[in-house]
Parts: sequence; structure tokens; C-alpha cells
Amino acid sequence: MSRNFLYTKRNIRRTPFQAIAASMVMFLTFFALLTFLLLALGSQTALKYFESKPQVIAFFKEGTTSQDVETIQQALNQETRVAETKYVSKEEALQIYRDKNKSDPALLELVTANILPASLEISTKSPQDLQPIADILKKEPVVSEVIVPEDVVQTLSSITRVIRVVGGATVTFLMLFATLVIIMIIGFKIRLRRSEIEIMRLLGASPSFIRNPFILEGMFYGVAGALTSWIISYTILWYFTPFLQGYLGEIKLLPINPLVMLGLLGVNLTLALIVGGLGSIFAVRRYLKI
Repeated sequence: MSRNFLYTKRNIRRTPFQAIAASMVMFLTFFALLTFLLLALGSQTALKYFESKPQVIAFFKEGTTSQDVETIQQALNQETRVAETKYVSKEEALQIYRDKNKSDPALLELVTANILPASLEISTKSPQDLQPIADILKKEPVVSEVIVPEDVVQTLSSITRVIRVVGGATVTFLMLFATLVIIMIIGFKIRLRRSEIEIMRLLGASPSFIRNPFILEGMFYGVAGALTSWIISYTILWYFTPFLQGYLGEIKLLPINPLVMLGLLGVNLTLALIVGGLGSIFAVRRYLKI
């Protein structure tokens, strides 16, 4: 086996520009794969975050008693579509307002608990339950306004689906293209070494001894491109993490768990071995008649 690796190394060194071209194609393929996987994971995490947040907010009119609030809560808790309810008093609303605007003292000067309404936050078990629960709350005489951030969840759901479809189609195309590139490069190398292969056959070299270096070469291109794309992706993600965290706010997407990145590395390398190996095998079967 060590001799196979030795011949593979020699084949790569003989045609460095072709090796660089093949590795770059594999790099672009797996960089795109990692990009779409990270986007899909991020959008899924953001979707789960917004689905877990209170999705329907009912603001109470001035003078609403605690008994009125308890009656509404009890009625909602009996609804199978409701996951959780939470009452937010005027004082709690003021504290939330202060926490969100603590960096701007000018916004805190004139705001008191008296001008902020008490509210009831309701989480539903699915986004489809938002509007029916909102319709129930709108019928309550003590409720002044009902906010349903349904568009956020629906938009994120649509974005997640688009990322999956577009990402899957793009990565599939790039992998097919990368496989074709491996087939062409390995096939060209086989034709280039045709006379050398004939001499090896005359000297009694086994078919596997002739074939294996070409298959290992294709797998090397795949692994080199996949590993390089993972390193660059992780470096870019790590570098921009402090900058992106300011925009994400409470959504805990970053810093990404190292175990997740190791899992993506495993996926990358596995697919790289498959793509590089299959491309080489097809080229050997097509051009190497032994």
C-alpha cells in the first residue's frame, strides 16, 4: 500500500497545475456545500427561536383588574393550541424597556410604568395556531390591541425552504461538475502515461497496482479541497463572529459549537472521498483497459 501512495505522490508532482485545478474545483464545491449547510442550520435555529418566543401579545386597557387577566389566562390554558401564557405587568414592561434601551439614556427619561400597558404573552404550539388565538383575544373587552408577529415566522420558514432547495440543487450540480473534472483529469493522465502503463503490464504489474494510484489521486484531490474549504470557512466564521453577534441580538447562533464544525468536517471529508473516488473509478474503467 505504501508503494501505491508513493506512485500517487509522484503522479501529482508530475502535473502540478492539473492537481491545483482539480483541488480548486473541489474546494469551490465543498465551500459552497459548507456555506449552504451553515445557512440552513442558522435559519433553522432562528426559526426555532422565534417559534419558542411569545408569539401573540395582548395589551390590556387601563383599569383591567387581575381577576380579568386570570379569567383570560385560565380560558387560554384550556386551549390545546396554547403552549404557555405569561403576564407582564406595567413594572415588568418598564424593566424590559429599560434593558433594551440602556445604551440610550435619552429614551429612558420620560418613560414611566404608568404609560406602559400590561400585557399577556402567549406561545402557541405551531405557527398555524397564531391567528385563531389572536381572534379569541380580540373579542375580549379588556384587550386594547393584539400583536401577531406571524410574518416573521412565515418569512423564516420560507427562507429556510429556499435555502434547502437552492442549496441542494447548487451543491448537487457542483458535485457532478467536480466528478466530471476528476474524470477528465485522471483520464488525461492515464492517456499521458499509456506507454509507461504498457511497460508495467509487460513487467507483470497487477491491475490493482496500476489502478490504485489513480484512484488514490482522485481521492486526494477531494480531501484537499474539502479540508481547505472547511479551514477557510471556519476562519471566516470565527473572524466575523464578534461583528455578527451585534446584529443577531438574542438569537444564539454564534459562536458556533466546535462539535458542529467537526461534524461538518466529517460530512465534507466523507463526500470528498466519495466524489473523488467515484470520479477516479469512472476514469479508470473508461480509459484504463487492463
